Amino acid sequence: MGLLDNAMDMLRNNQSGMMGSKTRLLQTALSLLADNGQIGGLRGLVDRFEEAGLGNVIHSWIGTGENVPITDEQLRQALGEGELQEISEETGLSTDDATHRLSEMLPDLVDKLTPAGHIPQGGLGNVSNLLNHFIGRSP
Repeated sequence: MGLLDNAMDMLRNNQSGMMGSKTRLLQTALSLLADNGQIGGLRGLVDRFEEAGLGNVIHSWIGTGENVPITDEQLRQALGEGELQEISEETGLSTDDATHRLSEMLPDLVDKLTPAGHIPQGGLGNVSNLLNHFIGRSP
């Protein structure tokens, strides 16, 4: 079971309202992809990856083929240290740990949110819609 699966299981089973770092990381990752996110949603993330010379990587996650993995260093190039520091603060993880876990989670997350092999015309929606998608609730 991967990191994304573990985080989604924690979300589904979160009875006490307390969230672990994996769950916070999932929510933070979803906020990167949400249309109302600070980097412009998945389209904004694609732009950042393309600017860092990593367009082939993120397009593999969106497409229907095999996902190209991303290294921690490549993720740093695409997101920048400032964004990763914010993610670290939001999740309670060290910057290195947050970067590593996010590099494991993002390919699968983007892949699952783009099953048709492209970014939906209207975008992916807001964080609440994306969370509902993963915990199996209707928006």
